[in-house]
Amino acid sequence: MGVGFAAAERFLTDIAASATNPSALKPGYVFAGDEIFLYERCRAAVLKAFVPTDFREFCLSELDLAEHSIFEILDRARTPSLMAPFQVIFVRNVKQLYTRGAKKDEFAEIDRYFRYPNPAALIIFVADHLRIPADPRRIEMEDKTKFERLRETLGDHCAIVELARVDEADAMRWVSSTAQDQATRIDPDAVRELVDALGADMMLIASELEKLLLYSYGRFGAPADRSSSVGIVGRITLGDVETMVLSAKQRSLYELTDAISLKDRARALALLHGLLNSSEAGEEAAIGHLYMLARTFRQMLVILEKNVRDSRAIWQALWQGFRMPPFAADDLIRQARRYKSRRDLTRALRLIARADLELRSSPPDKRIVLERLIFDLASEPKPFLPAYASPQLTFEA
Repeated sequence: MGVGFAAAERFLTDIAASATNPSALKPGYVFAGDEIFLYERCRAAVLKAFVPTDFREFCLSELDLAEHSIFEILDRARTPSLMAPFQVIFVRNVKQLYTRGAKKDEFAEIDRYFRYPNPAALIIFVADHLRIPADPRRIEMEDKTKFERLRETLGDHCAIVELARVDEADAMRWVSSTAQDQATRIDPDAVRELVDALGADMMLIASELEKLLLYSYGRFGAPADRSSSVGIVGRITLGDVETMVLSAKQRSLYELTDAISLKDRARALALLHGLLNSSEAGEEAAIGHLYMLARTFRQMLVILEKNVRDSRAIWQALWQGFRMPPFAADDLIRQARRYKSRRDLTRALRLIARADLELRSSPPDKRIVLERLIFDLASEPKPFLPAYASPQLTFEA
């Protein structure tokens, strides 16, 4: 088992053990890494264990260090809630603690809190500015330096959960075991094709596996409790993967980015609506759609910067775990080359980041946030007009 899965499993064990042994739970954890699949898995376990649905607004806080100081966050952790017996606080944008400046007061405050932590509070620092590869020996020097700094500071008080990227072997094992847990057998060549086609991207793999399971139930019938305890009743073949996964990907994400790169706003908005309508989670899948858009635009940025012109060179330019499905390579190269400069792609990433922040702030209508984002992405950027070039306004008497 790779680093990411092993670390996540240890954390899940701590959460499960805390039900009978409260001392098994640390007062603070650091989720280090940008593997969103493992992050969502760990987050779901925390919410299930400590955040009752009816009391969510009273016992769950999601705070951003770009908007709240660490002093304010720790003060909230110290203060018992009048409405809930336990508090969970997710602290995002941890990189703000490591920006320019000594931050001695901030780290001194963290040290003071964790010397006498509130036993009725759990603080989870989300350090998703780090990229930890499946093989830790291949970590980039910049990320390694950041990770070591994290260990030297927050690591003195919190347990660090390394959410490293999942390698292909772990992804294949997960697919096989998950299908078996759902009373379905998936052929080995189907497992391999699914993982290869989606570049070991666990968010995509999990989503597509769910579709394949439903497809299998439609043909073989679904067990009453969808459990392997009733025996294997379904089967997923290589043909099923080729039919349900590859064609679906061609019709969805890469069609959307194709329309965006062509500045075809009407088509892009129509494709967005198709994605939202076809998703079981509807608007609740908005964060996942943003994640995939950001990933695709980052891939295009690397392709443009490294001047990749054919699919043979793309596998050298993009590292394992950051590659697109083989069938999409030529399409993505063509889309990337429609952008005139690096500035155009970084503008797109800034727009996506802004939309992500807006979605995490619980807007009244997530669909409108996504529609506005797609409209902006598919529009020509407004030209920058220097102050000295501003037209002079004249007024008639």
